[in-house]
Amino acid sequence: MKSIIYCLSLFYIVLTFVSCQKKTAVYDESMVFRYNESGNIQTLDPAFARNMSIIWPTNQLFNGLVQLDDSLQVAPDIAKSWTISEDGLEYEFILRKDVYFHKHINFGKDSTRLVTAYDFQYSFDRLLSEKLASPGTWVFQSVENYRAVNDSTFHIRLKRPFPAFIGLLSMKYASVVPREITEDPAIDFRSHPIGTGPFYFKIWEENVKLVLRKNQHYHETDAHGKRLPYLEAVAISFLPDKQSGFLQFIQGKLDFISGLDPSYKDELLTPQGTLQPKYQHSLKMLTGSYLNTEYLGFNMNSAMVKDKKLRMALNIGFDRKKMLAYLRNGMGNAKVTGIIPDGLPGYNADKAVRFDPVKARELINEVKKTHKQPVKLTLSTNATYIDIAEYLQREWQKIGVDVTIDVMPPSTLRQSIATNKLTFFRASWIADYPDAENYLSLFNSANFTPNGPNYTHFKNEQFDQMYQKSFEIIDLSERKKHYEKMDEIILNEVPVIVLFYDKVARFTRKEVMGLDTNPMNLLNLKTVYKQKK
Repeated sequence: MKSIIYCLSLFYIVLTFVSCQKKTAVYDESMVFRYNESGNIQTLDPAFARNMSIIWPTNQLFNGLVQLDDSLQVAPDIAKSWTISEDGLEYEFILRKDVYFHKHINFGKDSTRLVTAYDFQYSFDRLLSEKLASPGTWVFQSVENYRAVNDSTFHIRLKRPFPAFIGLLSMKYASVVPREITEDPAIDFRSHPIGTGPFYFKIWEENVKLVLRKNQHYHETDAHGKRLPYLEAVAISFLPDKQSGFLQFIQGKLDFISGLDPSYKDELLTPQGTLQPKYQHSLKMLTGSYLNTEYLGFNMNSAMVKDKKLRMALNIGFDRKKMLAYLRNGMGNAKVTGIIPDGLPGYNADKAVRFDPVKARELINEVKKTHKQPVKLTLSTNATYIDIAEYLQREWQKIGVDVTIDVMPPSTLRQSIATNKLTFFRASWIADYPDAENYLSLFNSANFTPNGPNYTHFKNEQFDQMYQKSFEIIDLSERKKHYEKMDEIILNEVPVIVLFYDKVARFTRKEVMGLDTNPMNLLNLKTVYKQKK
């Protein structure tokens, strides 16, 4: 027993991987990818992968029928091919015959077994079970039934056409899991997962470190036929303070950080959004579109904000380019239209909102005459966005609007938005799947909170009709045109003020190769490697 404890202690102290079974098996640190998760990880069960801190590690551990490439195109995963019926209701998937679960004694003498279509039938049944209470059951709300036809054929029938459905199946909720492990009462699947991914679970000391190891039998290969992944291991630490994580990164103790925290953004980036000169020799910056729309929402039941002229004035009454340059070091897209962000079919940069303070003041003067009172609003936000709120407060004061800022804890803000208690609030929408319907659902009147994500209680008969029609349009080019028209309604009616479309910002050590960005901000490590210094 003492020798086992000693081995694990040595593992954490030197961050090398020493096998307790083979004393000579020591792995090169250069083959380990290290990052910090300040938000902690609550579970490694993909049925509960509801936020990025869980999605990132489960993406290394599990696979589904399909996956997204970095261009957000649906690509084969365990399903090597599929067909969709002309009416958009029937999906049939043909599975690969070389995908195996990670090794575990519960699989018997071979310690593993082949994945079959029956495993997907079981995994989906498990996801939908009331006993599990997964937050991902909504993924299957359009599904009428599903079944394994045989070991290598899986069939799904929808209640109605839903062109975005194939993208939903790429979510970690729809991962395949083994019955032999999840149903063993002696195993806590949350903390000891078994999947099929490029890495397998090694050890997790909660709030300290999580380690994943290379799956030597992973089914995917690179363009040259070499088996993936390249890395030997992934090591995740859990420093809660982002500034501390940044210092670890600068010192070379981490290989990667994601996002820009106010505590270090000016240290890392110039006002123009480029790497500071002192870091250009040791670090790389990766940026790209991110399917995250940052916006301010109006409660359309409120008397004052029902006046469209007020909403229009606020929308054109501040300079988005200046806001992004001063407060986010240029990290964002200021060419905003409706709710659909840059990176999805339906976004049209030609319709971008233009800063026009003169027109904004004229509109506010008309509002004052109509309502015969000063224009006063309370903007509810959390502490993270106080700088943007104060910027808007100053800019809108110039056009004649008095804005009070109400800073709330994030949980209180979310709850107040969901229960329709706020007149004017800051929010954001990160795509769950790569289709603009995900964003447009925010304005369908059937989705009024608390029964759906229509937090503004916006209602427009033409928009509702077009939203329902969108499910019948299978052709992508036609759907894109349809989405553009719907987004133009949101742009013209202004139930929300889109502040900016976010950007992915990733920073790595120079020696990290093969890591890219994608608009869903997924972390794909199977093609990553580290060059020798």
